[in-house]
Amino acid sequence: MTSADEVVGERRQLINVAYRLLGSVTEAEDAVQDAYARWYGLPRSRREEIRSPGAWLTTVTSRICLDRLGSARARRERYVGAWLPEPLPDRTEGDPTASSGHADPADQIVLDESVSMAFLVVLESMTPAERVAFVLHEVFRYPFAEIAGVLERTPAACKQLASSARRRVTVAPAPVTATGQADVVRHVKEAWESRDIAALVALLNPAAVMTADGGGMAGTALHPVEGGALIARYMVAIADRAPGLELLERTVNGVPGLVARRAGVVETVASFDVTDGRVTRIWVVRNPEKLRPWG
Repeated sequence: MTSADEVVGERRQLINVAYRLLGSVTEAEDAVQDAYARWYGLPRSRREEIRSPGAWLTTVTSRICLDRLGSARARRERYVGAWLPEPLPDRTEGDPTASSGHADPADQIVLDESVSMAFLVVLESMTPAERVAFVLHEVFRYPFAEIAGVLERTPAACKQLASSARRRVTVAPAPVTATGQADVVRHVKEAWESRDIAALVALLNPAAVMTADGGGMAGTALHPVEGGALIARYMVAIADRAPGLELLERTVNGVPGLVARRAGVVETVASFDVTDGRVTRIWVVRNPEKLRPWG
């Protein structure tokens, strides 16, 4: 017989799977809630027949995510500006009293390289089936025989999907250390605060790209800003129009980033990709609906 604790204990793993599949804390929580609703909707005799509730819940959660990934593509075509994944905070940083006081699904997500903004953005380029096969196999090490049950395809077909997805993940240069990235981000913060365009240009790769997500709910560039010099001028112009904005160094999706807040309210979360000591990508999230975990 399966104990209630055993079933509830799967929640953390399910949230971790769903966030990597959907790129949204809110949608991940909804998918997991839906999976649990289906579990408890089974007749008790059927639940007792299931040898591994965790495997069953993972399969159902992944299928729910697969369906939602398909419909998300249509929704994102209507999205105002660029769509970015929801950024994740590290609750061990900052003021511990700022917590909302209730269990937050974001707190259950393990912060590692598979939730970095760079990785999640690459996942967005995959088809729903590729993403499911790739995440379950490459991140969570599920065998293709089990993934076949999620995608309702043969193990060989699932292996091919994961292989196709893997080709989208370009070979990256040696990753910068967390300390190295933190140093670069700190210098960006200092140059941004002092409105030093020349210093910002020196910190940005000439081919750097900044992508912002306001969702039509917060002012931001609707299209990517390309080129280090243009990004530097844009950042200084934003600073001039935002008096009273406080910049904080914070971990964003497991790597050093920046948070901007005004009157104690987080208005912007920025994540960076750093190569050879210079910023190559900046992802800026300003959509307030995506900043709820930062409250």
